[in-house]
Amino acid sequence: RRYGGLLIIDEVQAGFGRTGSHWFGIQHTGVEPDIMVMAKGIANGWPVGATITTDEIAHAWQGKTISTFGGNPISMAALCATQDVLRDEAAPVNAQERGAQLTAGLLDIQSRHSWIGDVRGMGLMQGVEIVGHPETKEPDKDRADRLMEATREEGVLVGQGGLHGTVVRIGPSLLITTEEMSEGIDKFGAACDRVGG
Repeated sequence: RRYGGLLIIDEVQAGFGRTGSHWFGIQHTGVEPDIMVMAKGIANGWPVGATITTDEIAHAWQGKTISTFGGNPISMAALCATQDVLRDEAAPVNAQERGAQLTAGLLDIQSRHSWIGDVRGMGLMQGVEIVGHPETKEPDKDRADRLMEATREEGVLVGQGGLHGTVVRIGPSLLITTEEMSEGIDKFGAACDRVGG
């Protein structure tokens, strides 16, 4: 800002309580963005995106703009219904509580498998790094691929990411229950046991 730049924050994945205790991930830092973009969780998967900015930036726009699909009534109804449920069910609080449960479960699984190099994240947005050696932490893509398949076979769908494709991305429902989380952790642990090591 000192040099006239704008801070644009992407809350497409981290927004709407996913990181726990706050509605947006950036709120954990105390930093206030100039522009914030969001989608996905905003309407539970319906095609909706939003951009939020300051009055000053919004009024600085001089041109005309149009959106072919902007304001679709079904998408807007989905957005409103989703936000009502997330608010009424206290999604950020649930994400914080279930996220703590998830972290504890993943750390327990890590203690049994030296090839889990790191468990990290906040709330219900967590990652498990798969490595070849616990000290050097070199990526182990083959084992990560096998773990993805074993997890799927256990009935749990997770994502795969990271620079080398060796991070198992875990992002369950914002309204997941204690029992559902326990079941998911158990199944992920069983998948890790199947991969071995």
